Amino acid sequence: MSVRTIVKSIQDIMRKDVGVDGDAQRVSQMCWMFFLKIIDDQDQELELMHSGYRSPIPKRFQWRTWAADPEGPTGEDLTRFINDELFPALKTLPLTNKPGDRARVVHDVFIDAYNYMKSGQLMRQVANKISDIDFNNLKERQHFGDVYEQLLNDLQSAGNAGEYYTPRAVTSFMVQQIDPHPGETLLDPACGTGGFLTCAMRHMRDRYVKRPEDDTAMQAGLRAFEKKPLPHMLCVTNMLLHNVVDPSFVRHDNTLARPYIGWEQKDRVDIVVTNPPFGGKEEDGIESNFPQRFRTRETADLFLALIIRLLKPGGRAAVVLPDGSLFGEGVKTRLKEHLMEECNLHTIVRLPNSVFRPYASIGTNLLFFEKGEPTKETWYWEHRVPEGQKAYSMTKPIRLDHLADCATWWGGARRKGRQEGPRAWKVTAEEVKARGYNLDIKNPHAEEEDHGDPEHLLAELTAAEAEVVNLRDQLKAILSEALAR
Repeated sequence: MSVRTIVKSIQDIMRKDVGVDGDAQRVSQMCWMFFLKIIDDQDQELELMHSGYRSPIPKRFQWRTWAADPEGPTGEDLTRFINDELFPALKTLPLTNKPGDRARVVHDVFIDAYNYMKSGQLMRQVANKISDIDFNNLKERQHFGDVYEQLLNDLQSAGNAGEYYTPRAVTSFMVQQIDPHPGETLLDPACGTGGFLTCAMRHMRDRYVKRPEDDTAMQAGLRAFEKKPLPHMLCVTNMLLHNVVDPSFVRHDNTLARPYIGWEQKDRVDIVVTNPPFGGKEEDGIESNFPQRFRTRETADLFLALIIRLLKPGGRAAVVLPDGSLFGEGVKTRLKEHLMEECNLHTIVRLPNSVFRPYASIGTNLLFFEKGEPTKETWYWEHRVPEGQKAYSMTKPIRLDHLADCATWWGGARRKGRQEGPRAWKVTAEEVKARGYNLDIKNPHAEEEDHGDPEHLLAELTAAEAEVVNLRDQLKAILSEALAR
């Protein structure tokens, strides 16, 4: 049975359980069970490779002990074991402050996780299906990775869970243009399900990882934070699927809850790639962690302030921000002024409203900047929906090849040879300053759509309305005559 078929059969089993309500809970339930199987397979491999290795999970709670046997505990015995023993034990694992503490990975995944399934018989069926996947088999793991990616994609239709997902074409393009190398520190301060991290690893493994030491250096440079439990769990599992031995760098924490000045020199990073949550408000008191001039409850603004601080001199960033961040005033104006003074905001890619559908239909932008020198000029590129397509959608999402023209125009690492054209234009920092740091600059080369003469259009509308009234009267007369017979 294929991995895809196994996952589909698991979803079908879970739909029968009265405790699992909707896609988000179903994915969460699958995730903690897959996590335990993946980490147990990984533990068994590490035990063979390193004689002194010990799993962070007590033997009684390892997948191989309670779940692997098809004739193992079921019914009420299984639900009682899961709810009263396994979850409490994994939520209270003893922790150390040592680097690479895998117990912390397990603890952080389970601290806010829940068992939604009520039927022990159905849970046994699910466990048996999961046991059929060997995550130490590279081919099976790769196949499951593809299926897992589809599960994350499916979360877009699961209400607010869609906020955790950035279209892979967008993450891939941003990482491609930032071009991370093994040995550089790369941070996503609001990592969601780990899309930017997996894209960065794929990019480096395809281009720069030639030896095991390169992969080790790459993994050692990763940093990530996610405050919500479901995406954190999904992200950690995603890292295990991508051959990350120690995903403890994915911290279950709110990056903004740490005081701004508490981020020291040792916390600086070479690269930030992120899609910070926008449109939401932070809880009371979070803004007081920031300097007075940057205080706001708008999440995206706080993240932008923090990203600027966290970059090393020469560090580079790619950030998704909504249109409101470009034209907003007050704190937003001060943030943009700070950004352009501290960093070279060299490129803004403007995306159409439909890129993030269905859970957001607002204009978004990709901001690329480097810290250390003030902005002299900013280039803009307007991305358009492909010809023949009105908008992006669930069935016709944005693809990486849709952004190939922008990548070609980009001009390599030094961005040399850029030309203005129908999709590209530039403005100087002085022009932006004169506009009150309003970066919402429309394409000057775009032709205004000719909607026709307003008076003529109004006359046509009046005539059309009169025709409708006339047709309605005729229909009414026909019906009245028919009823009178």
